[in-house]
Amino acid sequence: MNSLVIDLFMCGVAYVILIYFVATMTKNSLRRGNSNNDDGDGGIENLTPPKIDLPPGVIWPSDAPKKSKSPEPVEF
Repeated sequence: MNSLVIDLFMCGVAYVILIYFVATMTKNSLRRGNSNNDDGDGGIENLTPPKIDLPPGVIWPSDAPKKSKSPEPVEF
């Protein structure tokens, strides 16, 4: 029973020390003002979609021919 109390006390002390170090490290990074919404993956941000090679005869809906909005007049 005595060794169990000592082990629990030592685990509690280690937990408090660990939480102290984590809190001090995060406080420094928050104080620097890293609010540029960087997700930290690095590299150059490329927002253009990739070009996909489509089989012959298949087109993207955005590349479809434009239809005229006004109907052509009908002659009788």
